[in-house]
Order: sequence, then C-alpha cells, then structure tokens
Amino acid sequence: MTLRFGTDGIRGVANVELTPELALAVGRAAARRLAGDAFLVGSDTRRSSPMLKAALAAGLAAEGRRVVDVDVLPTPGLAFLAASRAVPAAMVSASHNPFDDNGIKLLSSAGTKLPDAEERDVEEELEAIMAGERRPAEPVLGARVGSIAADGRGLEEYAAHLAGSVDLRRAPRLAVVCDCANGAASTLAPQVLRSVGLAVHAVAAEPNGTNINDGCGSTHPERLAAEVVARRADLGLAFDGDADRLIAVDHLGQVVDGDQLLALFALDLHRRGELASNGVVVTVMSNLGLRIALEAAGITVVETPVGDRYVADALDEHGFVLGGEQSGHIVFRRQATTGDGILTALRLVDLLARERRPLAELAAAAMVRLPQELRSVRVLAPSRLSEAAGVWREVEAVEARLGAHGRVVLRASGTEPAVRVMVEAGTHELARSCAEHLAAVVARELGVARR
Repeated sequence: MTLRFGTDGIRGVANVELTPELALAVGRAAARRLAGDAFLVGSDTRRSSPMLKAALAAGLAAEGRRVVDVDVLPTPGLAFLAASRAVPAAMVSASHNPFDDNGIKLLSSAGTKLPDAEERDVEEELEAIMAGERRPAEPVLGARVGSIAADGRGLEEYAAHLAGSVDLRRAPRLAVVCDCANGAASTLAPQVLRSVGLAVHAVAAEPNGTNINDGCGSTHPERLAAEVVARRADLGLAFDGDADRLIAVDHLGQVVDGDQLLALFALDLHRRGELASNGVVVTVMSNLGLRIALEAAGITVVETPVGDRYVADALDEHGFVLGGEQSGHIVFRRQATTGDGILTALRLVDLLARERRPLAELAAAAMVRLPQELRSVRVLAPSRLSEAAGVWREVEAVEARLGAHGRVVLRASGTEPAVRVMVEAGTHELARSCAEHLAAVVARELGVARR
C-alpha cells in the first residue's frame, strides 16, 4: 500500500492511488477499529467522489455497520452531524487539491479528527487487509450485514446551525460576492448567507465534477477580487472544495488571508472579554506579523505544526477558543470542532456589522504583514526532507543572510507529494529570491515529481 494517513486523512490520485479497492478496505478497517454501530458518510463534488464513497460504504456495511449517506456537504458539516448524533463519520474529499485527486478523512463521534492512536489502529488494520493478512474471525452474514441509506436531513440541520450562530437582524445589509470553488458549499453557502439577510452574488457555484478548485476558491482568489470590485460589493468570501477554509476580499479587491482574519477575530474577542484564557493558537507557517500584533495586545500565542487537527488539539489542551492557519482554517472552538469556512464567513460579517467599518480598514489596523513568500515544490519523496543534508546546508546559509529580521520554514506536506517552502524577510525582493533559491535546491535534492 502506497497511501498512508497524513495531516488530513488519506489523499492520492483517484482511481490510481486512491482506488475503490482501497476505499473498500478503509471502510472495513474503520468499522473494525472504531466503536459504534452507525457511520455517517459524506462527499464533495468531484467526479470520483460517488465511486469512492460507494466503495467506502460497502466496506463499512460488509462489517455490519449501519451506514448513513448524507450526500454532498462541507467537511465541517459532516463533523457537526457526527458530534450532534454521536457517531463516527468519513468524508470523501481532497479539500483544496485538484479535481483528479481525492481523499478520505475519518472523524470521531465527537466530530473531531481521529486521535493519533486511533488513526494508527485504523492504518494498521488497513495495511493488514490490503496485504491479505486479516479476515473477520466470524463472517458477517444474513441480517447482520450492514445497511446503507440516504439521509437528506443532515444538510438542513447544518444550515440551521450556521444561520443560528449569528444575529444580523439589526445589521446593515451588506453586498457579498461568494466564491464556492465549485465544491461542497456551492448550494449551501449562498443559501445560508442569504438567510441571514445578506445580498449575495455567487460565483464558481456550478460544479460539474471536474471544475472543483479550478482557478477559483480560496487558493485562487483573483477572480473573486475582480468580481468584488466590478460589482462594488462590500465583501468577497472564498471557500475551498470542502468549505473548511475561508479567504476574504475587501471592497478594494485586496485579499485578506487566514492570518489577518485570525488577528481580527482575536482582537475583537479580546476587547469584548470573550477570548478564553486570553490565548490564540497559530501554526509554524503563520506570518510573524500576526504574532507581533497578538503579543502587543497581551494575547498569549501557542504555535503548532500545520494542520487544523493540531490547532484543535492545542485549543482543547490550553482551554482556548480561537485558533487557525494562514490558509483560512479558522477554528471557533465554542461553535465547531474543526475549521469551518461558512461559520468563519458569518462571524466576519457579524464583526463588520458591529464595527460598521470596511474590512480594508479593520484588516490594516489589526496587523502588519511581514513580507512572506511561499513555494510548493512537488517532489518524489517528501519524507526524505529531514535527511536531505544539502537542503539544510542551504537553509542555514539563507537564515544567516536574513539574520534577526527573517526566518525560513521547510516542511513536507501532509496532503500531497510536496515540500512547502516559506521565507519571511525585511523586503519582498529578498523573501522572493530566497524562496526561489530554496525551492530550486529542494527540487534538485529530492527530485521533481510529475503528475
């Protein structure tokens, strides 16, 4: 087996790496190792998602589980349903990845990503099944075979939960452009945003199975920015394929990323005395300007590896209620168990309504971003990064050049065969040149992967 659990489940090219056979085995392994008699399954809008979800559900049912298919919905929606119904769940989605990729995320009955120990248990069982080494001690026969049934109520429950999270009845009616990435939020996000009184124009909300994340959504906010300016809208909201991220655009067409949103929310909660334990969780990739802004306000900053599962774990460990990533995963721990793009959008609209100032003004006052350059280098073996001596010699040289006014972060991606390169420096030019240099070194030392 070539695929293993990363920071956000199993991902790979659908029908090549992530095959129906593997999805079937994941279902069997999850059923054997996770407690309960029922299991929720959901998916995004990729062409391969129904195929893989059917195989996954078959594996669960083959082990005697009662499978409830809640159809297409955002990952945080499935997490909400798992927690409210107290049953584990599996999401078929590759989030922000290209449409030909897909993935499987397993969620606990508390609506959280699986704890590491449980994930290792499932992975161990999966490897044994794929190797043909493990079969049920007793066959599942007759009435003990599990069932598979559709449930259309889940999406309505989640929509009601979102709409009830804010009260905008006395707020000015903002004009919003909503980019749904042709993904799981394509119907739901415009519906929920309109239900709370916003004037919504939706783009990239016509999924056809192959256009998810294609030049749109949170990883490509350029189209949204142009649409916001052209329509003279107050705000732009960009989700990713499974709607667990949000990137915003102000009325001037300027992108407001997850770090800036996190600064806005943290400072707002701090002023209102609602920032529990007066702390915020960020990741190693968060801009240094965010840390400076939060610490200047007297807010404690806890740093984790990249991945909203680590953010959520740290929130619970420290008793915090807010954390997030530059990519737009924002976790409001009192309202959600994971990053939720639509919830974040509603909380942002609520903040703007209370402040009665445009996002451009608020974002500029919240933090000053240090020049930062990010590169993603597709390589043959990201796992070899830690032992690539030539790469780390160059990192040391770049860090010496940057001195106290910059930093370098290299990490193997947990969601695709790539190494992320991040450089912060005193100027954009220096950050860009250092990032491009290190990206070239990574490609040379680890070998470039072709799709």
